[in-house]
Amino acid sequence: MLVLSCSTKLLILEKMLKSYFPESLKVYGAVMNMNRGNPFQKEVVVDSWPDFKAVITRRQKEAETDNLDHYSNAYAVFYKDVKAYQRLLEEHDVINWDQVLQIQGLQSELHDVSKAVANSKKLGVKFTSFKAVQFFPHPLLPDTSSLKGSVPQLTYLSVADADLLNRTWSRGGNEQCLRYITKLISCFPSVCVRDDKGNPISWSLTDQFATMCHGYTLPEHRRKGYSKLVALTLARKLQSRGFPCQGNVLDDNTASISLLKNLRAEFLPCRFHRLILTPAAFSG
Repeated sequence: MLVLSCSTKLLILEKMLKSYFPESLKVYGAVMNMNRGNPFQKEVVVDSWPDFKAVITRRQKEAETDNLDHYSNAYAVFYKDVKAYQRLLEEHDVINWDQVLQIQGLQSELHDVSKAVANSKKLGVKFTSFKAVQFFPHPLLPDTSSLKGSVPQLTYLSVADADLLNRTWSRGGNEQCLRYITKLISCFPSVCVRDDKGNPISWSLTDQFATMCHGYTLPEHRRKGYSKLVALTLARKLQSRGFPCQGNVLDDNTASISLLKNLRAEFLPCRFHRLILTPAAFSG
């Protein structure tokens, strides 16, 4: 196991990961953020260098952590050899198994291998699988002609909006998520439509893996074209900074799938897999 701490090696890794799209997108996004200020205090673990067979991104050991915060205690995985990934999981001190954590990636064996190791350590496993998408927005400014009603105020999220986002996110509603959303808003690109009083009515933001997330419009403001405007604007913002425009959507989220098809998103051949792992000490 090697920790890549050299900035030159991290830049080389970023370029190398592009050769393995789309399966490497989550790790690629994390490494891009690391190479641009590293606001989430991440680091990279590889099985070997430069001919790596498995890569894991994780929080730095010196970063302040909350053992219940699986949002921030997050690991992204890419491997060329699944056995190399399994060996990294089993190696001492690669994963902190004493806290609630998440492991995510875009490869099919991720679930079985991660679950087997987690079970051997008596951790509970919650698994979710999503459609993975990527799209390539036209560089022109958003067309607001299709919006119903007055043209809204198009801006970005503020940390003052974090409580609303925490309450409306299906994954939220807790202290850890509130803190996580506040950090995302502070660190990464976001887009928000506000009403004439300045209140958020539609938004989306970007996570630590450079993935567009928590796209949401308040129920009373739906079917007005705001979600499309927000998604396109955020995607163009990411694109202008050299980031891939990627996202995840649950199979039963028909409204979001319809929106993505309308945006001509590419539904990737791989799926996004996320495991939330809970030690016995924090279960129940």
